[in-house]
Amino acid sequence: MKTLDVRVWSISSPDPRRRSRSYRVRWRVAGRRFSETFPRKALADHFRAQLLATISRGEPFDTEAGLPDSMAADPAGQTTWYDFARAYAAMKWKDAAAKSRDSISETLTAVTVALLADRPGRPVDDMLWSALRHWAFVPTASPATDLDQPQPPTSVPVALAWVTRASLPLAALENPATMRLAIEAIKARRDGSPAAVQTVRRKRAVLYNVLAWAVERGQFSDRPVDAVAWKRPKVSKSVDRRVVVNPGQARELLTTVTYVGGYRRARGRRLWAFFACLYYAGLRPGEALGLRASDCHLPEKGWGSLVVWETRPTAGRRWTDTGQSHDRRGLKNRPQDDIRHVPIPPVLIRSLRAHLNEFGTSVDGRLFTNERGGIPGASTYSRVWTEARLLALTPDQVASPMAARPYDLRHAALSTWLNSGVDPTEVAERAGNSS
Repeated sequence: MKTLDVRVWSISSPDPRRRSRSYRVRWRVAGRRFSETFPRKALADHFRAQLLATISRGEPFDTEAGLPDSMAADPAGQTTWYDFARAYAAMKWKDAAAKSRDSISETLTAVTVALLADRPGRPVDDMLWSALRHWAFVPTASPATDLDQPQPPTSVPVALAWVTRASLPLAALENPATMRLAIEAIKARRDGSPAAVQTVRRKRAVLYNVLAWAVERGQFSDRPVDAVAWKRPKVSKSVDRRVVVNPGQARELLTTVTYVGGYRRARGRRLWAFFACLYYAGLRPGEALGLRASDCHLPEKGWGSLVVWETRPTAGRRWTDTGQSHDRRGLKNRPQDDIRHVPIPPVLIRSLRAHLNEFGTSVDGRLFTNERGGIPGASTYSRVWTEARLLALTPDQVASPMAARPYDLRHAALSTWLNSGVDPTEVAERAGNSS
């Protein structure tokens, strides 16, 4: 079947407020006109070259689809970014922590949206993002015949079918202009505003890992991202001094926590010792949530100690294997069975004893629970901390970064130890950090 008149047309956006331009490849098969639209001219030229190559090889064209057999399943004639990204998510899912799964889904969604051709029938943005973020890149939540699996809304298969047709080929990333589209996607939030430095670094790590896997699978000879020059965000390695409270301010804040909420619900009192663990023991919030009574040595006199070996970070039900909001992991950046011994002062011993006397423990021995006996969520203890700041600090201090997050109590703990003359190596060992 002879194919004639393969052309690339430049198309301006019909919206006068947008200066975007797309490129459409048009061709005829047996007198019928067909077209494909791309966001960059290089991609359109690539597709046109694919068509011309099939003509030179004498491949027959399907008069209904307008494509040769080698390109009918995939108009670009190659693995698409979307299909490869889904394969990557499935490969990483089993061994990834819950928060890593969340980060993988977030990054792949942003890049996939940036690498979609302009095809008719595009779903609205919210539907597109939801289908990719919560279904396409969550292997255990993909549409399945298992009745125990959550079934997606009817809009999800429709949106993902459109993405399958509109996704650019993976090979298109070898074009620096296309690779830059992916880079720009990880640098911005959904509304187009710049993302936080740590967010960009986290997404960049995922993108690099995807492309490294593509090299491993023989899709590229080198990572195409290395051919694009861009300014990598720098992260400060020092703690902002403005967030660190002094010992007097820390005591005032911890005391004020007990006044948050009514007496019967005890929203603040339930978390008083939790915040004390962050300040006096330098624990991370997830480490404090994982503490059990059996991990605490609380003598009548002198210093005690905590054995830290498990973390319960808040991740979200969609990302954990158990379907619970909290993941269950070992210590951060440590082997799975590693433990850490942390000496604690008498003031924290008294706090923990008082907490155990009033609230006891959960069924599995954990110290800190919500009213139903579950693990307090990050939103729960963050709200309590916000209310405590409003009660304990002056208006100017509330508006400042001072102890803005519960995690800042850990920063204050490490700073206090260092200022007291504790050897930095000892501080790093207590905190579970590198020297």
